[in-house]
Amino acid sequence: MKDFTVTFRGVRGSYPVAKKDFLEFGGNTSCVEVNVGGNLIILDAGTGLISLGDDLFKEYLSSGKNIYERKPIHAVILLSHIHQDHIQGFTFFKPTNIPSTKIHVFGSVNYGENLADELSKILFNKAFPLDLKDVAAKLDIHNAIETNCIVLKHNQELEIRRIEKESDLKPQGDEVVISYYKSYAHPQDGVMIYKIAYKDKTLVYATDKEGYIGGDKKLSNFARDCDLLIHDAQYTMDDYLNASSPKQGYGHSTCEMAIEAKKLANAKVLAMYHFDPTYDDEKLKLISRTYQNGDVFFAKEGLTIEL
Repeated sequence: MKDFTVTFRGVRGSYPVAKKDFLEFGGNTSCVEVNVGGNLIILDAGTGLISLGDDLFKEYLSSGKNIYERKPIHAVILLSHIHQDHIQGFTFFKPTNIPSTKIHVFGSVNYGENLADELSKILFNKAFPLDLKDVAAKLDIHNAIETNCIVLKHNQELEIRRIEKESDLKPQGDEVVISYYKSYAHPQDGVMIYKIAYKDKTLVYATDKEGYIGGDKKLSNFARDCDLLIHDAQYTMDDYLNASSPKQGYGHSTCEMAIEAKKLANAKVLAMYHFDPTYDDEKLKLISRTYQNGDVFFAKEGLTIEL
């Protein structure tokens, strides 16, 4: 296993698509698997999470002869927000059926709300046969607070560290440091932007955000010099500005907005992500021929890259 690998498990936005002409890029909704420094970090829990869970479950079964010998599954799930296309896979994530599984879930909610309560209402309660409290795995669900960062070390407990100085955000030794902030460029309640830093490498995940005139300065500073920027690119400019059904204000970017974000942040590589569910393989291939080059690529389900 490499030190810092990224696998796209779901690259669609809005809703999943199951059609033969969507197989090359994939039809599952948002989920990115990150294996870094011996830790598993999952960005969003759309339907792409289900295949990841299947793979983890197989690895778990093959790791020992019985439940006492098998290697427990530990993961951190970072939710950009709790719209359906970013949480649809959570209840079908097989590792949650294993008592030894331990999962930390982070995400943001409005003032006075609690992420665990919101997930319970949206995903469980009357929407699923089980309640959140019936899940076998140990789930620690945290409200993401921007004055804190998450620190992970291989085979050690997670630490939530208060940010008091710039050096708190710089990994020491084998630390993985996750920082984040809330962007309000997506209705109704904003979206979390995440950065994963390990040694001298950084990944920034900025989905479900719309571009600004002149660029998003906060994102530019946050993502400065990152090795990989995964950025929302849901629409073509023609669809975004369509006279009969414009997409302005929907909280999603065009390819041009994503490229501008890369340039302003001086990101080394850009992954276009969160494609509109009406864009089939042929359309995405056509669009990619215009924008894809050595440091810009279109994410595909199942693609793994190394930082």
